[in-house]
Amino acid sequence: MDLLTALLLLVHLIPVSATKNGVTSKNRKRVMPDPATEPPVMDPVYEALLYCNIPGVAERSMEGHAPHHFKLVSVHVFIRHGDRYPLYTIPKTKRPEIDCTLVANRKPYHSKLEAFVSHMSKGPGASFESPLHSLPLYSSHQLCEMGELTQTGVVQHLRNGQLLRDIYLKKHRLLPSDWAAEQLHLETTGKSRTLQSGLALLYGFLPDFDWKKVYFRHQPSALFCSGNCYCPLRSQYLEKEQRRQYLLRLNNRQLERTYEEMARIVDIPTKQLRAANPIDSLLCLFCHNVSFPCTKNGCITMDHFKVIKTHQIEDERERQEKKLYLGYALLGAHPILNQTVSRMQHIAEGRKAGLFTLYSAHDVTLAPILSALGLTGARFPRFAARLVFELWQDREKPQEHSVRILYDGVDITFHTSFCQDHHRRSPKPMCPLENLVRFIKKDMFVALAGGSTNYYEACHREGF
Repeated sequence: MDLLTALLLLVHLIPVSATKNGVTSKNRKRVMPDPATEPPVMDPVYEALLYCNIPGVAERSMEGHAPHHFKLVSVHVFIRHGDRYPLYTIPKTKRPEIDCTLVANRKPYHSKLEAFVSHMSKGPGASFESPLHSLPLYSSHQLCEMGELTQTGVVQHLRNGQLLRDIYLKKHRLLPSDWAAEQLHLETTGKSRTLQSGLALLYGFLPDFDWKKVYFRHQPSALFCSGNCYCPLRSQYLEKEQRRQYLLRLNNRQLERTYEEMARIVDIPTKQLRAANPIDSLLCLFCHNVSFPCTKNGCITMDHFKVIKTHQIEDERERQEKKLYLGYALLGAHPILNQTVSRMQHIAEGRKAGLFTLYSAHDVTLAPILSALGLTGARFPRFAARLVFELWQDREKPQEHSVRILYDGVDITFHTSFCQDHHRRSPKPMCPLENLVRFIKKDMFVALAGGSTNYYEACHREGF
């Protein structure tokens, strides 16, 4: 038994038995803390495994659940790219030897992996918005390049796409069999890992899709803010938030001692090690079950990893408690949420464009959206995280539309700030669309407590 399997068993992430229909007795994914099934104290290894999102355990999903008299009319999906090679390396250590080619006989595997590679090999002539047309459509380096999507990352999103296909196409018939190009709206940032993640999910969702019908739009900003990216007050909130992070780290003596020990092992100044963001590299090694680096001065160990990961979790917890990040999140997420709710309104009016919308993005895209929606208990976006907005029409009252919001398959609609009390006052199982519209158009600015009534005013009012 290898180390990672042992750790998975230790924290009950690999079930020892399965129940009917292959649904496991333990569910690997958790998006909101569950004290009944999780470790009694914070466990950095448990949290790291959740973050890795290693394929292999069947997942239950609440997507597409509604009473029979509701009709699904549109779906809007935000994803974080899948598992990737590190963005940083620890100086004076050997780069992790992780293969980024897509190989059928290597784990993790997906039944559509070979077909995906074959289909991608036919797509280089596809028309994408510049500069996306210059990016590779699938990973192909035997030694991964920095930030490159791994086979694990591809499989994660093939699984996501297949899951959404089973629910939204086979069950709800969201798209007709002869779907048109305008019924899809696809956006991605200019990174190969986000384009490739989006393509993997799309292939799982629409196998062997017609390349002539697929067009990915380029989004220059990780916030997906389109032409509304200039926001001085958002920048001020971010600077204050970064200062908070710095002070929290400065006050953590155990963390500083750990950095000092690791710096001594790799024989570099502590400041240089810290700047190299070692957790990014260590998480990659951990997720791929690769040993941590050793030198003549010793080895970086699991104890070092636990200290840094624990601090990361504590930082996340404090971040959610402070209003600094909430201010940044409200201003950072408003443009994309406003675009999403506008699409929903158009579809509610009878338009057929953008029935399925996919934004292939980053952790720094999803995290502000989660916070802006009031989901302070939600976990930081794992690899291949998915956030889904569903729009439903009441067949008995066709003018009435409702929304559901799901995070990694868990219905979190009634955890949001704009609908957390609705189910106590109404028997309806979903949130009225007008609640979301009012939140985006008005209440987000009220939450900023500056008297602003629109995004421009909120961004340009005097700050701290």
